[in-house]
Amino acid sequence: MSAGPGMYPFFRLDDPVRVDQAALLRRLACPDGPVDVVLDTDTYNEIDDQYALAYLVLNPLRLRMQAVYAAPFCNAKASSPAEGMRKSRAEIAHILSLMGRADLLDRVREGSPGYLPDERTPVDSPAARDLAERAMRYTPENPLYVIAIAAITNVASALLLNPGIRDRIVVVWLGGHALHWPHNHEFNMFQDVAAARVVLGCGAAVVLLPCQGVVSAFSTTESELRENLKGQNALCDYLYTYTVSECRRANAARNWSKPIWDVTAVAWLLGGYTEDRLIPSPIPEYDHRWGQDCRRHMIRYVYHIHRDKLFDDLFDKLRSFRSLNDHR
Repeated sequence: MSAGPGMYPFFRLDDPVRVDQAALLRRLACPDGPVDVVLDTDTYNEIDDQYALAYLVLNPLRLRMQAVYAAPFCNAKASSPAEGMRKSRAEIAHILSLMGRADLLDRVREGSPGYLPDERTPVDSPAARDLAERAMRYTPENPLYVIAIAAITNVASALLLNPGIRDRIVVVWLGGHALHWPHNHEFNMFQDVAAARVVLGCGAAVVLLPCQGVVSAFSTTESELRENLKGQNALCDYLYTYTVSECRRANAARNWSKPIWDVTAVAWLLGGYTEDRLIPSPIPEYDHRWGQDCRRHMIRYVYHIHRDKLFDDLFDKLRSFRSLNDHR
């Protein structure tokens, strides 16, 4: 599957897309049974992706993981988006190995080596091609759920490669800040604003989990991690040691807290851990602000996390992951 610049102009920000509103609202409802999911993750970026990947694998009765896509990122841990994507792929494999789930390694796909050059040009990658093809096996009544916890390049590229998947997927994306936050300069968002504009502007069903002002409440501390994870199993020891070492290095304060952001995107699909409402899809602007247009299609906007309830379930699942074999 290939594409060239300008081949897929299937939406325009100055002319909001037409969607079947009733069908869209049905897809935006939280599913009440088992669903097929794929995960798009920049796993090496920081520690929260590792928790999210493990939590997804540890909920097999509700979330049937079909694929994992390594997403690009660039910061002090990776000198380029391509390096970030490759390191993320290796970290996905590491977490699955710690969990004794080498059987899932063949579901991992390399993602984009770079970000969208504009809003009409996809970046080809094994991940984008897999999603563009895989989603066609689903229907608007039985969609594929895409949990995206990184720059949303791979998902936007799949939509540009094959616009026909728009009504066959539900994108649960952790990105941007809360609508009331004074700016929208958030890591997953600012790396690829063009991709965010594609996903939020094309008419796809999107569940948006903002970072600062919403998911930032899902924070934990060293003492809480020590009490719940240390010494439980190899995965818990890795998560505890990595989280504590990273946070001690980054924080001057002795009493630090750390948001474990990405778990919340997985949790939305489980139901009962978040509160949300329907809003017109906001517009990611290139000056790192949210734009508004009441004519745009609806998305589901998460505005609250039931922090204690979700941490209880997360820690319980992480401590008991040896029992996963009972559910295969």
